[in-house]
Amino acid sequence: MSDADRAGPDPGAEAPEPGAEPDVKLGVEPDARPGVEPDVDVAREPELADVVARLRRAMRRAWRAKDEGNPLSVAQLELLTSLQERPGSRPGQLARALRLAPNSVTTLVNGLQGRGLVTRAEGATDRRTVHLTLSAAGQEAVRRWQSTNADILRDAVAQLGAPSRDALTGLLPVLRELVETIDRATDGATDRNGG
Repeated sequence: MSDADRAGPDPGAEAPEPGAEPDVKLGVEPDARPGVEPDVDVAREPELADVVARLRRAMRRAWRAKDEGNPLSVAQLELLTSLQERPGSRPGQLARALRLAPNSVTTLVNGLQGRGLVTRAEGATDRRTVHLTLSAAGQEAVRRWQSTNADILRDAVAQLGAPSRDALTGLLPVLRELVETIDRATDGATDRNGG
């Protein structure tokens, strides 16, 4: 307990008006994590996490319904997308980027190579290393997945009222910043853990 807490309320401080909202939200502890603003409503974080998880599941279900003939799994498509963003990656680099076990990436890559979506090339200076790139068919698979997802979102957003569409458009920069913040935190944790 601090000296200020033992001393009680500051006699020079103004008393709150009767019926005024208290400054502290009941049942919510202030966030003590470094770098987190104290005014963040930590009570809403679980709700945000739930909505994001539900959005991912809804997108996956809608994608499967809209592109039923696509034989690829979401994990395979995420690996292809990661490879599109990082052409020439080694399997270990993809494993770290996707936070997957190296043997899982090897299994995914083998399946994708068998479908003609990924090509392997030996390293220029070390023939033991393998560099991966998307084939033309792999690039088309990524384009198709992204296009289908865009169609799903376009159809869903069109059903929202104008105020909701405007609010969603206004949130895009915040959502991008949130993704970048999570990516930086994940990359930092990977670096600290030697991954």
